Amino acid sequence: MSKEVQLQSVLTCPVCRHQKEETMPTDACQYFYECENCKTNLKPLTGDCCVFCSYGTVKCPPIQQGTSCCGS
Repeated sequence: MSKEVQLQSVLTCPVCRHQKEETMPTDACQYFYECENCKTNLKPLTGDCCVFCSYGTVKCPPIQQGTSCCGS
């Protein structure tokens, strides 16, 4: 049984707290994300596979499905 995967996640910049809703890719991990407000380049926190798992309101699709992200 596979649960429905959410593809929208709101990323919050840890520097300026700017928030933006983004659509997560289903075929790749997103390792980098540039805040459109302060231009900080975000990278995943230690132990997370992508920026959505670190800074998003919703974890990435592979994690939602209970699998490892990008073969990690």
